[in-house]
Amino acid sequence: MITNVLLEHSELVPLALALVALACAGVGTAALRLGRPNSRLLPALAGLSVLAVLVLTLAPTGRTGDRGCTVQFALPALGRVELLANVALLLPAVVFATLATRRPWAVLVAGSALSVGIEAVQALVPAIGRTCDTNDWSMNTLGVVIGAGIARATLALADRAAALRIDADDDRMPSGTAH
Repeated sequence: MITNVLLEHSELVPLALALVALACAGVGTAALRLGRPNSRLLPALAGLSVLAVLVLTLAPTGRTGDRGCTVQFALPALGRVELLANVALLLPAVVFATLATRRPWAVLVAGSALSVGIEAVQALVPAIGRTCDTNDWSMNTLGVVIGAGIARATLALADRAAALRIDADDDRMPSGTAH
């Protein structure tokens, strides 16, 4: 249903992408605030996001796909629904994984590798009825970069807010009191 709406109203796709990014940043910020050391919330959100990606990309379609991979490269544009959807595909998983691990570069590499793996399965298993396309990988990777950037900015803001809270608590301590 969402796909049909976006296909019929392609001008809404950039807005949908922005809303996904903002929602991930907001949920991530809330999880960081609520989280305690060793909290499993962010890893669980990352895992659920990856599971959704795998279902969306590897679930059989009921038609037989061709072996091989379409090699092409295109830039995302406002009216290119599929390209922008691929940008959004891995973004939540990357944001939550980066917030959970605090390792944006490692998650960036893992996210791009996951996309390569998905495209390889699509190319090598025609029974699922999916087709491999280099545009999918490149747009997924663009989404991974954006997601890692959003997570990095979210972490920086969360760390700054925590530092300000600590400073405010120190200012409220009576002088001469050990903390």
